[in-house]
Amino acid sequence: MKRRDLIKGTIAAGAALALPTLPARLAAQPRRGSPRDRILFDIAKRELDRAGDAIWRRDIVGIADFGVHSAQRRFYFVNLDREEVNPFHVSHGTGSDPEHDGWLNSYSNVEGSNATSRGAYVTWEWYQGRYGTSVRLGGLDQSNEAALRRYIVMHRARYAEPSHISRWGRLGRSNGCFALGEEQFRIALLNLSGGRLLFADSLGLQDDGRMLTREQQLQPLQSSTPNATQRYNPGVF
Repeated sequence: MKRRDLIKGTIAAGAALALPTLPARLAAQPRRGSPRDRILFDIAKRELDRAGDAIWRRDIVGIADFGVHSAQRRFYFVNLDREEVNPFHVSHGTGSDPEHDGWLNSYSNVEGSNATSRGAYVTWEWYQGRYGTSVRLGGLDQSNEAALRRYIVMHRARYAEPSHISRWGRLGRSNGCFALGEEQFRIALLNLSGGRLLFADSLGLQDDGRMLTREQQLQPLQSSTPNATQRYNPGVF
């Protein structure tokens, strides 16, 4: 069987997966880690079960939570063998955030949309592309089955560096790809490539295990008292 036929077969089989509706909170078993980590363990195991044979390396799962602001560490490397979770920064697509305010507003699977797609992906091999070494991705759901045609990959980018947040208060945007900073992408190459699962959705997951909407996350900021500079220069902020 040719490699291209194998890839197409994997996509076709994965596209039949039904993307589940997340409950307000998943029941987590008493394991190591914070309440947030235990929920991530449950999501990782659920998505591995749902993907089945499309995933052949099942030790580490990547979970991108686009329900929180891009200034937050929202790309979780979930190591099921060690029961460890390591959070990193990740960018979303310009088509998902036209206001460029750091919040993902919508998903799209349409070619040319430059938007992020939600759902489960299988990571494939490395290759040399526009951003240097990158990792190909195959979409396993109807909501992201065009990932290969859209050239949705994992890659490094300067606008995804933590220093970009220090300057602008948010990450830059990709063309729908999962863009990471240099050091974080190096870790991703070692931990998420070669047949592992990557799952993207808007969870709004907090450290205490709550799943909050964008409005709920912004409420504490909106209710805070402005300082003198903000009161007298409201248009600046």
